Amino acid sequence: MAYLQMSVLSQSLMRTVPVNVILPVDKMVFPGMAQREEKPYKTLYLLHGVLGSHVDWVNGTNIQRWAEEKDLAVVMPAGENMCYVDQEAAHNYYGEFIGKELVELTRKMFPLSHRREDTYIAGLSMGGFGAMRNGLKYHETFGCIAGLSVADIIDDLPLRTDDAPLFFERRSYAESVFGDLAKVAESDKNPRWIAAKLAEEKAQLPEIYIACGLSDSLLPNNRKLQACLKDLGYNVTYEEAPGAHEWDFWNCYIQKVLEWLPLEGSVAGVGSGNVGV
Repeated sequence: MAYLQMSVLSQSLMRTVPVNVILPVDKMVFPGMAQREEKPYKTLYLLHGVLGSHVDWVNGTNIQRWAEEKDLAVVMPAGENMCYVDQEAAHNYYGEFIGKELVELTRKMFPLSHRREDTYIAGLSMGGFGAMRNGLKYHETFGCIAGLSVADIIDDLPLRTDDAPLFFERRSYAESVFGDLAKVAESDKNPRWIAAKLAEEKAQLPEIYIACGLSDSLLPNNRKLQACLKDLGYNVTYEEAPGAHEWDFWNCYIQKVLEWLPLEGSVAGVGSGNVGV
């Protein structure tokens, strides 16, 4: 399994940003094993949560091993605590970078499928929000969206004050990310607003997977989100299970996400340590 750590110059962000990529191009096939069919790789764009970085998923889960088993490319960008939405005044077009530019760049660099049905986006917490927002906004690119412990906080934003102990719960932080909080609900920074617009336009809707732990403070938000999407006619797979806002839950459920995605099952090969996968 090739694990690539790289930097790319982004026009959407006007700076060089880090991106890590899992690419199963170096999987060895010993005599007697079936050869992989030569074709572009299905791809998952995987987003981290607040306080995290582009290395979180590899450090916190078994995504590298499972991606190798599934013959899946995984692209992991940095979100910089900015909720993966566009901030026009500062030229921080995080949404455009995730949903458009990053896809175009990685397709030029690696043997990735250009087909919508082979291209997916997922994330946890803030990254789950980013996956929902950008997966829906760029629905012509992404065929499947998965969110774990989705931080769908749009309805809470106008009620925020600066008394919260954590910076990312304060009103001033929310305004720096989303702008005028009174306008966010009726804008393309709100995944549910985008979802309703797509349903009204009878667009091709992505498949959606949402999971949240029963002890997670975001559980009510996730229940509300999945109910809204189902009411709009989306095909939503929703799961709740014991767990909190923690890596044990996300490690378990990113594997379930890979099982849910339309992948081709395990692909024979040999990894480091002569481990058959």
